[in-house]
Amino acid sequence: MNPLNILSVNLSENKGTIKKPVGTIQLGIRGVDGDAHAGPWNRQVSLLGIESISKTEAEAKRKIAYGEFAENITTSGMELWKAHPLDRFTSGEIEMEVTQIGKECHGSSCAIFREVGNCVMPKEGIFARVLSPGTLSPGDTLEYHPKMFRILVITLSDRATAGEYEDLSGARLQQLLNDFFKSHNLHHFVHYSLIPDDPHKLEELLHQAKEELIDIVITTGGTGIGPRDFTPDIVKPLLYKEIPGIMDMIRMKYGQLKPNALISRSVAGVMGKSLIFTLPGSVKAVNEYVTEIFPSLLHMIYMLHGLDTH
Repeated sequence: MNPLNILSVNLSENKGTIKKPVGTIQLGIRGVDGDAHAGPWNRQVSLLGIESISKTEAEAKRKIAYGEFAENITTSGMELWKAHPLDRFTSGEIEMEVTQIGKECHGSSCAIFREVGNCVMPKEGIFARVLSPGTLSPGDTLEYHPKMFRILVITLSDRATAGEYEDLSGARLQQLLNDFFKSHNLHHFVHYSLIPDDPHKLEELLHQAKEELIDIVITTGGTGIGPRDFTPDIVKPLLYKEIPGIMDMIRMKYGQLKPNALISRSVAGVMGKSLIFTLPGSVKAVNEYVTEIFPSLLHMIYMLHGLDTH
């Protein structure tokens, strides 16, 4: 898409008050120097598009000045609220990462709400943290870079690798992942790898995924107690943190009706900057497991990046 135009840069000395346009702002590691919202938190820099301001002007039947909604940066060229956490904006050496879309509205206790009569920031303003500092002025531009979620699906199966049957569980997992990320309008790429039941090959792929900062790794197969079932044994030593609740709940939920489900040794956890889940090697199990994993998947990703999206 075309670059966003910066219409105004704005500062305020106190939180909950209107910001005033200034000639330039300096972005540092704590946010906008001299601004009340600067600090070691996720909402260091606030951005609001003229596209959102114009709608409020029509409702208020008056012109709204830049900074009246307490935004640090007023832009044109994109409906900013359509961005997502972990997307990025750049301008020269400056890099900002989106941390939050909208915020809690404090209503009549907020000076902005009292003066303007409404506030669009809680719904359509966005917030970012500074990754790389620099100076911004009106007339500068911002490039928008949507986060590309990278996902690795690994199927472990001697027979599927040998061509004795088709890997249906891996194909189903890819379909479900594509549907999930499309439903959230998130950019993503799913890479697929079919390997035999080879612990050394699996470990090699996992180390590579960790080095390449793959966001999500999901394996299918090798979670039982058979002689060739070793997936959890390879994964566990690589985990920085285990997430036991997910798999425990899945085993208990489905094991109540089908006790064989309790035999699964599936694990979930954090491997570097990657989330990893080990699933049994059947289409039915894939359907059941992702049904439980997907509702908290984005929250897990954001937590792993230090974002609180409650």
